[in-house]
Amino acid sequence: MKTNRTLHLLIAVLLTVFYHAAFAQQITGVWKGKIKATSVELKIIKSGDSLTGTSYYGSKNNFRRYSIKGYFDPETNDVIWWDDELISGNNGPATEASLSVADFNCPGEDKMLLDGTSSVRDNKDISKGTIHLQKTGSTAFPDEWDWVIANYVAGANDPNIIDSIGQLAGGPRVYPDEKIISSAAPQTITAEKRKEAPVVKAPAASDRNIVAKKSTTNQEKFTSRQNKLQMVIPVTAPVIELRFYDNAAIDGDSIAIFLNGHVVREHILLGSEPQTIKILAADLQDDNELVLVAENLGSIPPNTSYLVAIVGHKQYEARLFADEGTSALIRFVKEKEK
Repeated sequence: MKTNRTLHLLIAVLLTVFYHAAFAQQITGVWKGKIKATSVELKIIKSGDSLTGTSYYGSKNNFRRYSIKGYFDPETNDVIWWDDELISGNNGPATEASLSVADFNCPGEDKMLLDGTSSVRDNKDISKGTIHLQKTGSTAFPDEWDWVIANYVAGANDPNIIDSIGQLAGGPRVYPDEKIISSAAPQTITAEKRKEAPVVKAPAASDRNIVAKKSTTNQEKFTSRQNKLQMVIPVTAPVIELRFYDNAAIDGDSIAIFLNGHVVREHILLGSEPQTIKILAADLQDDNELVLVAENLGSIPPNTSYLVAIVGHKQYEARLFADEGTSALIRFVKEKEK
C-alpha cells in the first residue's frame, strides 16, 4: 500500500513537471502578426515564471527593435509583455513602446495564437489596437535569440544562458532589475502588520478629476515628471500588499504614491523596515497605474526603493528608480474575462 502511494505521488510530480515544461516550450518561440496595422515579430523565451526576448516592428529592411519583459500564467493562459529598451531605433515605424495583454490559445493541433489588446507602455489610456499573433517556425530577423529558441528543450532554457544572451542582445537591463517568483508559501504577514497596513481605495473617475486640479508640491511633481514603466503586476487575488524599502544605503529617500492620478500616501520615509500599503482588487479598474514620485533624492541620488508585492500565492520584486525628471510607474492589470 505504501509503495502504491509513493508511486502515485511520483507520477503526480512527473505529470506536473511535464505540464509546466510543455507550456514553457509552447510559449517559447517566434510569433508573427500585427498589432492593429503594424507588422510585428515577437521572440519569446520563458525563464522561470518570466518572459524575455525581443520585438520587431516593421519590415525586414525598415524596423524598430526592443528588448521585452513579461510573464506567462499557465493557469489562465494570460500573457503580458512590454517593450523594455529600444535596441535599434534608426529605422522602422515611429511606434512608441507597447504593453500587450493577450490570451494564449490553440484552436488547432498545429496552430497557436496570441490574441488581445495593446496600449502605450507608459500610458494605459492610449490604445494601440488589437493583437493577432501566430506562432511560426521561421524568422525574418535573425538574431542572438534564434539559438536559444532552437535549442530550448536541449539545455538552452538554463536561466544563466538566457541572461547571458539577454545582455548580449542589449536587454533585459540590470536597471531596474526585476524578477517574478512563484511562491507556494510567501512571507507570512502577521496580524500586527496587517493592522498597520492601510488599505488604499482607488478613486472614482469623478474624484480623479477633482484631485488633478489641486496644486500641492507632490501633485506638481507628479504631473510634471515623465512616468517610466518598471514593473507590471497581474491582479489575481482579492488583495495586493505592497512593501517598500530603501534599496541601497539608507540615505533619507522619501516618496509619494499615486494610484490612477490620486495621491494615496505622502512623505513615506524609506528604510530597512517595510512601509506597507494594501490595495483591494475590487476597487481597481482593468488596467491601473501606480506611480512612485521622489519627494527627495536622499544623500545618494537617485531615489531608489525596493518593492515586494504579494498577490495571493505569488511574490513580485523590483528595484524602482525615480529622480527629478522621472517617476517609477507600476501597472496592475486584471485578468480578462474569457
